[in-house]
Amino acid sequence: MNTPLPHSPADGPGLAELDRESRMGGAGTEVSGREIRRIDLSDFDRRRSEITGELWNAATEIGFFQIHHHGIGQDEVDAAFAAAEAFFALPEDVKSRYSLRKGTNSGWESRSQVRPSTGVPDTKESYQVTRPHMEGLWPTDEELDGFRATMLGFEARCREVAMRVLSCFADRLGFPEGFFDRAHDPSADTYRSTLRLLHYFAVPQEARGGTETWRAGAHTDFDCLTLLFQQEGQGGLQVCPGKEAEAQEWTPVVPSADVITCNIGDMLMRWSDDRLPSNFHRVRNPAPDEYQGARYSLAFFAQANGDVLIESPGGTYPPLTAAEYLHRRISANFASERAS
Repeated sequence: MNTPLPHSPADGPGLAELDRESRMGGAGTEVSGREIRRIDLSDFDRRRSEITGELWNAATEIGFFQIHHHGIGQDEVDAAFAAAEAFFALPEDVKSRYSLRKGTNSGWESRSQVRPSTGVPDTKESYQVTRPHMEGLWPTDEELDGFRATMLGFEARCREVAMRVLSCFADRLGFPEGFFDRAHDPSADTYRSTLRLLHYFAVPQEARGGTETWRAGAHTDFDCLTLLFQQEGQGGLQVCPGKEAEAQEWTPVVPSADVITCNIGDMLMRWSDDRLPSNFHRVRNPAPDEYQGARYSLAFFAQANGDVLIESPGGTYPPLTAAEYLHRRISANFASERAS
């Protein structure tokens, strides 16, 4: 059992979020009828005002939404998934040459992420691409031909979509044009946005039918905005909007190849004076009558550059840099692990 930490808004990030997270370890109730809104981004420049209203309403009322006609071709998504699956199929001794480097969010890790909501590692492996920190972390062309080019190209396309969505939120928050684009500048050494390739392991025979175990425990994301790509038939993602958090009412997000599932992260919640809520999500183990094999997903985390100042317009929180924010948030997680 995790021990909740005392907090107040002045304490800064980490403590309040962690207190919420440590209370989300139960199974809760699955509610299938709740709406996850789909928002059409086609003809964006002409429809910008309409799209902004739809995004804002979905984000403030639910915190999760899906976008389609977003501009990334299905062939690009398929190529990224194929490259990810090829990477995870490499022998473990090869993948271990590209292990995660502490403090960089770059490289490969396996069964190492412990959620305060569960106290046990997620049953997955992942590979993180954070542009400034990738030297020596790319598989060779002999090991995986074209992998680097595919991932960098896909990461850039994800950033374009994320900045388009964030520009709509900037309009509503009263930030100047290009605000979030400058805050997520990929040419800077302080760039922190990350493309994460995820492989959830096939469910072992002895664990099948266990509905109260999780491939990924309940959590919120640290970033501003997350873009998640899922594959048809590989479900398990559930979301819990803030107003349902106390009752732990969870809504499944059915995978669909033609949409990107988006959620607000803790960083943007802070930046918006809590107007844009960061909500809980998790990946449950499949039910006995569901697909029990491996699950793959791709996630892009739009996270402000480390030297960018996060300053909420209404002054709800004291200003601090994105790097300091992440340091405190990660430190709070470690404190929870020690207290478990």
